[in-house]
Amino acid sequence: MSHEDGHLREHTQSREELLKGHFLHVVRETVRLPDGGAATREFVLHPGAVAIVPLLDDGRIVLERQYRHPTGKVMIEIPAGKLDPGEEPLVCARRELLEETGYVAREWAFAFDLYPTVAYSDEAIGIWFARGLEHRGARLDEGEFLDVIAATPAELLDWCRDGRVQDSKTLAAALWIQNVLAGTWKLDWQALP
Repeated sequence: MSHEDGHLREHTQSREELLKGHFLHVVRETVRLPDGGAATREFVLHPGAVAIVPLLDDGRIVLERQYRHPTGKVMIEIPAGKLDPGEEPLVCARRELLEETGYVAREWAFAFDLYPTVAYSDEAIGIWFARGLEHRGARLDEGEFLDVIAATPAELLDWCRDGRVQDSKTLAAALWIQNVLAGTWKLDWQALP
């Protein structure tokens, strides 16, 4: 945060744990506001996650269809997963791509960090692009069910426009896909063994 943002910053005075479950950790903080007043903030602590834009050699993008219980819907998404404790984001991205889609990639490029729900969670999702894909077979976690599909960039953008894609990380990644493929935005690719 730059020094010009000091007039916006809140300062934590105390924290109370509301819920610590297997996945969710919810806290309530009392904060001092920029004007000296006080307020409470309830939010979810999250270990972070990664999402991957896997690019096939024929130009299509590997996607998933997965039921998301909180929404009651099957969502079209780019592959993604939560960071394990101490896990580096690229290691997680490689693991999740293989587990969920069965693909490994020869080249990787970090694109951006996304904060999907800034009002009530500190979750950050690192978005990676992957290319030079080779299929080795999915290794889904127990209790994980999804369909792996592929779409052209035009199909994905159509699905974003008509509302078939509603997942925030996939919608944000679509902006990057469009600009990377148009040559407007550059990625710093790195080859991996």
